[in-house]
Amino acid sequence: MVSRQRVQQGHDVRFELAASTGDVWEADLVRGSLTLPPLFKERLGYASDEIEDTQQSWVRLLHPDDRAAVRSAWIDHLKRRIPYVVDYRKRSKAGPYRWFHARGQALWDESGRATLMAGVVHDITPYREAEARIDFLANHDELTKLPNRALIRDRISQSLVQARRNGAQFAVMFLDLDRFKVINDAYGHPTGDALLVEAACRLKRLMREEDTVARLGGDEFLLLLPNLRRSADAYVVAQKILDAFERPLTMGALQAHVNTSIGVALYPQDGHDVDTLVRNADVAMYRSKDLGGGVYQFFNAEMSRQTQRRVQLETHLRLALGRNELEVRYQPKVDIASGRLTGCEALTSWKHPAIGAVPPSQFIPVAEESGLIVPIGDWVLQTACAQNKAWLDEGLGPIAVAVNVSARQFLRQDVVAWVMDTLRTTGLPPRLLELELTESLIAEDPDKVAATIRTLRAEGVRFSIDDFGTGYSSLGYLKRFPVDSLKIDQSFVKNVGTEPDDEAISLAVISLGHSLRLKVIAEGVETEAQRDFLLKHGCDEIQGYLFSRPLPPRELAETLRAAERPH
Repeated sequence: MVSRQRVQQGHDVRFELAASTGDVWEADLVRGSLTLPPLFKERLGYASDEIEDTQQSWVRLLHPDDRAAVRSAWIDHLKRRIPYVVDYRKRSKAGPYRWFHARGQALWDESGRATLMAGVVHDITPYREAEARIDFLANHDELTKLPNRALIRDRISQSLVQARRNGAQFAVMFLDLDRFKVINDAYGHPTGDALLVEAACRLKRLMREEDTVARLGGDEFLLLLPNLRRSADAYVVAQKILDAFERPLTMGALQAHVNTSIGVALYPQDGHDVDTLVRNADVAMYRSKDLGGGVYQFFNAEMSRQTQRRVQLETHLRLALGRNELEVRYQPKVDIASGRLTGCEALTSWKHPAIGAVPPSQFIPVAEESGLIVPIGDWVLQTACAQNKAWLDEGLGPIAVAVNVSARQFLRQDVVAWVMDTLRTTGLPPRLLELELTESLIAEDPDKVAATIRTLRAEGVRFSIDDFGTGYSSLGYLKRFPVDSLKIDQSFVKNVGTEPDDEAISLAVISLGHSLRLKVIAEGVETEAQRDFLLKHGCDEIQGYLFSRPLPPRELAETLRAAERPH
């Protein structure tokens, strides 16, 4: 029997526990009964008489994964006098489990036998749910609910361990959505977010259960394909993804065609650690971008060498402005019928003291990707306007100088203020400045471009569409934007006389431009045959090596003086 002293101790324990927060419970270890207050049952949705007050009844409600922990805590307390403290889940009447934190203390009789246990139990479901939410956010992207960078890196690490042990192979895929920024800027961030969610769902549906699809940020995704039987399986998956994204993505009433660029790195041939595999997949993805997007590329060593050269070039380019290594040269534009000089285009050249002359085709894309195009573009506009004003002050001209404006420059600043401030500080009349915009720039934010063109044209600044026919050509753009001229891209001009399709495009641009009362300029004219073809079909102006290469300011001044001398 339990002594009076022990019973009194039991009452003391229960009183102490009841004074704390939580629900008090009591287990009679002799009879096997369990007493819980009605409030505890109510938390699980049960009426007071729906569950028998026996230990067996309540054990049946335990989550299967928690039964061992509860049993171990119970036995350790009774046999080893270790404090009884345990967290567990109980099944509610509605089905979902709720989390509880239980503490208790046993009472022993004179013989050392445990006869009674009493304690408190707290409903900690809100805290556990908050912990789960925090854990989820730490390892998942909140927008798409996909694993994030940290979680997929951990899974790649696990795949490395398994692959080394089993001699298996796996693939890491770096995926980027083509033209996502265009849609995001044109329709707003809510639409862009909806597109990312739809893209994430489409990727998940394509993958096996053991694969991982993660969002790294922006429109970049990383995929892990473990346990590949052969490397060719990765080719199959990459093609499945490209095929799936041939179908438009649907965001409410809007449908958007968005392709993907995919880079693939394979273990073990392309890397033996997480950083190397991810980096090489990224390198291969950028190679897909360079090829125009909508394709996949598998990593190879030459890609790595190209990337290293690109990084070195960017490092040198960051220093070039401060070291005065960049120079603006001016290529004349002439009237094709009379040969009269009508203007010039400001072109940036770069001569590095160690590696020599770097072609614009190499450093301009690097400047675009790195954001260096913005300070370089600011410097070119300032330099070109100041130089044209200097020629004007010398009594030369007047001629208009054309300056190319990149998408980054145009979309990330107040272009009107930028241009007008430059004209004011240099003193160049607005009518002697021409800004060249590409079709792809116009497509990124048509409303901003149209408003900017209208404002600056009202001040006298001229506009032309550069590389016409190579971007997102649209007659609607030409109707909306009050530009002054179209430039036929040199890729079409160089094949005049040999490629009927390029001749047809050149003729179409000339005809279209004239029908809209625009001047048409052909760039890259290098042969008399090209000039004769363009002259015959009514092109207005040309520029290219047939007439002149890009010239330093002093040489262009001499050309202007020579053009003004009486013949």
